[in-house]
Amino acid sequence: MSNAQVNTAESADLKVFYDGACPLCRREIDMYKDLKGAESINWINVQSCDADEIPRDVTRDELLGRFHIQSSDQSVKSGAAAFVEIWQKLPAFRFLARLAKIPGAMPVLEFGYILFLKIRPLMQKGVARITNDKLPHSDTPAN
Repeated sequence: MSNAQVNTAESADLKVFYDGACPLCRREIDMYKDLKGAESINWINVQSCDADEIPRDVTRDELLGRFHIQSSDQSVKSGAAAFVEIWQKLPAFRFLARLAKIPGAMPVLEFGYILFLKIRPLMQKGVARITNDKLPHSDTPAN
């Protein structure tokens, strides 16, 4: 394991890939990390992880451009489905995971996530400006 992983559980059955260079993403992940249940999740900063930590059939750029998780069975999910997987592991968010099971909820959540991706660069700039964080020099939007 690399030094890029923070709060890593050796027996984690869920890997969360996030952009540690994105102030918006980092704050959201830090919030999750402080919650009960987070210790069982392997939090992987895609900006600084080793290449062998990246799931097969997914590129680093894809991980930076859209939120991803990997389950213990090695399956990879992204977008709203990835968030629901995290929410299931965190007792404080399980109610959201239950709501996501309502018929028709997942397409609505995914649509909302896609809309968020379109405004994310503006939100990142705002958060960076407020917190004096620097954004990555890449044109690739971060999580």
